[in-house]
Amino acid sequence: MSAPEALKGTPSTRSAPSTPLYGQFPTALGFSVREQSRNRLAALLLVLFVPLWYLLMTSIAGDKDLEFKLYATGELLSVDGTHVTLITAGMNSLTMISGFVVFDAVRKALNFDKRLAFAGFRQSTLIGAKMLAIGIVAGTIALYTALALLIYWRPGLSGWATVLAGFVAMTLTYGSLGLLLGVLVKNDLEGFFLIIMGGLTDTFLQNPLGNPAANKPVLQYFPSFGPMQFSVGGSLGDTVMWRYLGFGLIWAASFAVIGLIVFHLRTRSRRPTR
Repeated sequence: MSAPEALKGTPSTRSAPSTPLYGQFPTALGFSVREQSRNRLAALLLVLFVPLWYLLMTSIAGDKDLEFKLYATGELLSVDGTHVTLITAGMNSLTMISGFVVFDAVRKALNFDKRLAFAGFRQSTLIGAKMLAIGIVAGTIALYTALALLIYWRPGLSGWATVLAGFVAMTLTYGSLGLLLGVLVKNDLEGFFLIIMGGLTDTFLQNPLGNPAANKPVLQYFPSFGPMQFSVGGSLGDTVMWRYLGFGLIWAASFAVIGLIVFHLRTRSRRPTR
């Protein structure tokens, strides 16, 4: 049963007094997680596309050694191009899947969220439920993508944990971008185009294999820069750079704040006050 259908069949959400405040958050969270996790196409992409994408990128990368610059130390690492490409491929798949999942769910549930607000649900409750649902879905997607990476590369426990953290930051960033686009753009095609093209451009520019200018300072202004630096530094250079992981989380928070402001404006109850 979809969220709007659930609302029709739930008398307790028809008016504010019949919905206890302490029961609003679990209800809103359940609806948000359900909407974001029921996308079958995204689930299929996650289960099948990610391993195949790793395989394709591994065959393209070959055994070429590359130089990757760590901006925290200014050091140029000599790394296996396959390993850097696998990290890039994982982040690329994360941008598309997480952005697509959240964008599609937010777009479909926006009118339902307006009805919840009209029925007496606090906007702070709806916003909190949205963000927690994004965090749950993003963490699940990032964990699966990091586990699939082990089929092609075993960086060790600490290195893998670093890659996983970078993947989580990347997933949160594009999940938050999906939230922003979901409440902002008017058509599905516009949102899908921005997510796909933005994610492809963002992640592949960080890889020296396909971009000779990958070590240029201009790439510091891209959302994937921080997670990429953190993941490569921890898994290939034994240098954990928490500050760069924070850069990725700042991008995620920025997209989320702007998206939630727009969400707040679009779900305001316009009932006349007596």
